[in-house]
Formats: sequence, C-alpha cells, structure tokens
Amino acid sequence: MQACACRPATVRVCMCVHARACLQPVAKAHMDVRCRTAFPEDQSGGGDDAEKEEGKGGGGNPQEARLQRSPSPNRKHRALAMTEAVGAKPKRILVTGGTGLVGRAIQEVVANGEGQTDEEWVFVSSRDADLTSAVETKALFEKHKPTHVIHLAAMVGGLFKNIRCNLDFWRRNIHINDNVLHSAYECGVQKVVSCLSTCIFPDKTTYPIDETMIHNGPPHSSNFGYSYAKRMIDVQNRGYFEQHGCRFTAVIPTNVFGPHDNFNIEDGHVLPGLIHKVYLAKQNGSALTVWGTGKPRRQFIYSLDLARLFIWVLREYEEVEPIILSVGEEDEVSIREAAEAIVEAMDFRGELIFDTTKADGQFKKTASNAKLRHYLPNFQFTPFRQAVKETCTWFSTNYTSARK
Repeated sequence: MQACACRPATVRVCMCVHARACLQPVAKAHMDVRCRTAFPEDQSGGGDDAEKEEGKGGGGNPQEARLQRSPSPNRKHRALAMTEAVGAKPKRILVTGGTGLVGRAIQEVVANGEGQTDEEWVFVSSRDADLTSAVETKALFEKHKPTHVIHLAAMVGGLFKNIRCNLDFWRRNIHINDNVLHSAYECGVQKVVSCLSTCIFPDKTTYPIDETMIHNGPPHSSNFGYSYAKRMIDVQNRGYFEQHGCRFTAVIPTNVFGPHDNFNIEDGHVLPGLIHKVYLAKQNGSALTVWGTGKPRRQFIYSLDLARLFIWVLREYEEVEPIILSVGEEDEVSIREAAEAIVEAMDFRGELIFDTTKADGQFKKTASNAKLRHYLPNFQFTPFRQAVKETCTWFSTNYTSARK
C-alpha cells in the first residue's frame, strides 16, 4: 500500500462556507493547515442521489425533524460521551476517492482558506487501498486512524456505461460502502459523510423530489445497480445509528462537474463528455453531435461549491437523514442549454446536431434544496455559465493530463 505524502501548507483560514458569501468572519492571522494527499488516479466519482416518516417534511425545523430514529438511551449517551471526551483534540479527516472530481475540489477549498488549525486532511485513492477488500480497507483505517471520514470512493460512470454494467456497479459499490462504513464503526470514527446521487430517487415520482422520497419506488432502469447500491448507504446509516449510536450521514448532490472530472466521451457524465466533444470538434473543424434529443433537464452543481458544502456538513450538520445539496429548481437547464453554454465558452462555431437515435435516459429529476436553504439561506452558488467557462478553460489547459 502506498503511503500518503505529507504536504504542509500555510494558508489564510476563512471560516466561511463559500468565498462569495461568508457566513463567519475571516481569521486575521495566517495559520498552518496540515494536508496529506496521494495523487494517483482514484476509483472515485462524486455524483454527476427512507421511507417517508409521518410528520417529517421539508418545511419543518430540521433539528426537530431529526429522526424518530433514536438509539437506545445507553448507546445514545455513550456516543455523546465519546464526542465530549474527544473535546478539542485535532481531527484527522480521511477522504476516500480523494483524487477524483469532488476530492480534488475539497483539497483546493481546504488549501485556499477553509481548512482549520485543528484539522488534518488525508486524501487517499485506489492506489492506497482496494476498498472492495475488507482487509485492505480495515488496514487503511488502522494506518491513518481517522476521527472523521468523507466517503467519496465509488465505481461511477455515465448513462451508457451504467446500461452496460448494472451488475458491476451494484457489486463493487456494495462492497466499497459496506467495508468503509464498517471499518469506520470498528475504528471508532466520530462522523462519516457519504456521497449519494439524485439517481437513487424513484423514476416514477412527483416533483420536486426531496429527502423523504428516496425509498418510495424503484429507480430508473438505466442505472438500477448503482442507484440501489447508493440507496443502501442510507439504510446502513440508519442501522449504525439505531444499533450503535454512530453519526453516519450522507449528502445527495445533483449533477456535479468541474476541474478534474472524467471527460471520457462514452463513459463519463454528460457535461464533461460534451466539453470533450466540443474540444475535439473545434480542433477537427467538424460538427458537434450530441447524443439524444437534448430535452432532458438537470440541475448542475459546480464541484467547488459542492466541496464547501461538504465541509459544512462535516462540521455542522447533525442529522442522520441525508440532505440534498443542489442549486434551486429555477436553475435547472436542459441538455441542449448545457451544450449551448459549452459551445459559447469554447467559442465553437460549427454545426450542432442532436442524434435522436441515442437514449435520453431519465427525463428529469428535479430536486428541492429547501432543507439546505433552511440551514444556509445565504449560500451563493457559482453561476452556471461561469462555472462552465472555468471548467472548459481548465480542460483545454490540462488536456494532455485530464482524465479522458
């Protein structure tokens, strides 16, 4: 197993969740934040999403809505006592899938001002351990001894790879998730934040979808393996809380994109795949062909915005119930609109063609971010076209080394 290299960094510590909308004051002093990271290519992604409980809705007080999923009193008190006993001791935060899209974004956000002096961040990839192996996963946890975990590692892929390999997506992700959560429990980790995806929601549902709807019906058939595997994290979180008092939770981001994404045209997600297609069409002087009708709609979240929200969830969010991390319903765009934004950002002037013989996948999965807005009403997301422009610039600059 390859050891992580230690990379001390002196940064200005900003206590805000978003650089554009500070929620807390910026520290005046310069402080050291320790960061360990491994940079080989990882097995992670980040997403490109409980049965509804009586009396629990999106508009209530999230603290009061915190589950009627209570552990027995002795386990609950033991968990609280363990947290209090740790007190102000330094946190060691292990990030699985730490060199993927979201992991790299968290690294950047931490290094650029949002790390704290009592935090040591350790980013690991598939080169450090095969998380489908219970033995290797346990060894990884025993080596780094984390107090907190952000679990991003997963087998991920775009629509067409999911259609071809649903069984593989199910088996690999079930093994990874079970090994990570059980090793976290066995090693006494205080908190785990796992990454789900909006594809876990039922295909037949009402919109907008919210956190109470996850288990209300089967997901879309195109990616049922990945979707069910991700759903089971919510089930496991509930079980570890009720039986052992563990503070394991999950976030549900909508379609994530940004620098360090997988820009593979066939197996990547829609937006990075389109960026790569536009780049090649511009280089070759050919038309741009977009698979499908262009009509399906998506909510896209910039990876750097998601990274800041992940850090907030790790530090502040106390529910076991998952939380959707997304732009608002009003910011949903069609695939055609996304393609046009990329065309504009890359100054592509060729013909735009939609190949309607290709599958569209799920038409829409509009998500409500009401719960997030209850907690963070002033959080500002990067405007979509600005985020697309920054991602296109990064891809063009780093074309030779980008995942593709």
